[in-house]
This record gives sequence, structure tokens and C-alpha cells, in this order.
Amino acid sequence: MSRRRGVLLLLLLLLLAAACSAPERRWQPKPGTAWQWQLDGKVDPSVDVPVYDIDGFENDSSTVRRLHRDGRKVICYLNAGAWESFRPDHQDFPAAVRGRANGWPGERWLDIRRLDVLRPLMAKRFDMCRERGYDAVEPDLLDAYLEDTGFPLTAGHQLAYNRMLASLAHERGLSVGLKNDLPQIPELVDDFDFAVNEECAELNECAELTPFVRAGKAVFHVEYATPLGEFCAQSRELGLSSMRKRLDLGAWRRPC
Repeated sequence: MSRRRGVLLLLLLLLLAAACSAPERRWQPKPGTAWQWQLDGKVDPSVDVPVYDIDGFENDSSTVRRLHRDGRKVICYLNAGAWESFRPDHQDFPAAVRGRANGWPGERWLDIRRLDVLRPLMAKRFDMCRERGYDAVEPDLLDAYLEDTGFPLTAGHQLAYNRMLASLAHERGLSVGLKNDLPQIPELVDDFDFAVNEECAELNECAELTPFVRAGKAVFHVEYATPLGEFCAQSRELGLSSMRKRLDLGAWRRPC
């Protein structure tokens, strides 16, 4: 073998080694990506969309594998802002971090100031999502500072907590979505990979989600009461991934 060929072969081997060792890029859903959001009941895998958002506790790796075989990406829904009495890890949350009831049965707001307590608990939940093969996480209730939680929460506390959650996801190779919290989108759009929104049309707030679209990141959006004819045109114009759902978040959906 000539010296020239040997050098070229060595360079090729080095390039292959670098490619094999390079970290895999996180999934990044693009604006307009169709999706299904089902948190109640046995997951219906027949909806012809590329993204499913399902309950992380209720759906194990076999469900995720089934959706992956069909070419879907799968988001792991978790409640990160409230304690839930019906989850298997509910006893791990000290009474001191449980605040007022939030209006849903068995749920109480969490004291998101206590990063020392909540970080390891949320890390275990994110580990569960990773181990079950999910591609991303949807942490719910990320705007507790706007609610009557029983704790003196500020916008600063919420920013710190939300960024902590984003870091936990990224450390595990998972994408992460910002759930609602529209006032802090300008500060958080760089930390999150997509957004999930409820009722921005009902509240006349959809334009506030455009920083995600401008950044090339999907906005997964649902309305519960507003008819399709009253929000789909704006959703298409803004680049949102919009549909109508019932509050129980079963399999039923009506996309734009």
C-alpha cells in the first residue's frame, strides 16, 4: 500500500470513528407536525399522525415500541407541577411540598421553589420515560406562579424550575416541551424543543407562541370548546399543530 493510500485510509477511519462517537441529536419536531394527544384509556394506535403524546406512567415500553414500529415519535406526559395521589411514587413527595388542591381530583400544587427536593424526584420520572423508550417529555403545569398554589411563587421561581426540567430531559437525550406558560416563552424558547398549548384561541393568545415557530419548533395546540371553524385558519397561518379535543383527552380528535 502506498503512503498516500495509507494516509487516506487513516483519515477515513478517523472520520468513521468520530461519526460513531458523536452524540445522537435530539428529536426536533417541526412546525405544523400533526399529532395525537391521548391521556385516557388504552392508546388507539390507528391515528395516522407522526407524533403521539401519551401518559408516561400508564403506558410501558411495549406501547412505545408498537408506536415506534409504526413510525411514530412518542412523547411522555408527566405532571411536574402538582402532586398526584394516584401515582406509584406519590409517597416520595414530602407533605411540606404539597400545596393547595388545583381543582383536579387527588392533585395538589407543588412547591417548585424546593429544587433540592423535586429535582431527584423528577429525575426518576424522566429516567422512567427514557427507559421505556420515549423520545420526549411533556411536563405539565409549568405555570404554577400564575395560580393560587398556597406558596409565594414568583416568575423567577418558575423560570428556574422549568429550566431545571429542560436540563433533566436533555441530560437523558430526551426532547422536552414547554406546557402553556405563555408569558415566559421569550425567556424559555431556547431551553425547550417544542411547545404544548391549551386554548390559546379561546384566550386570544395564539400569537404569543410564534417565537417557537420562528425557531423552527413545533407548537402542539388543542382547543376544547372553540369550534374548528373559529381557530383553524389562524392556526394554519401561525404554523401551529392544532386540533379539537374533549377534556377527558381520550382517543377522540378533530384536527384542523
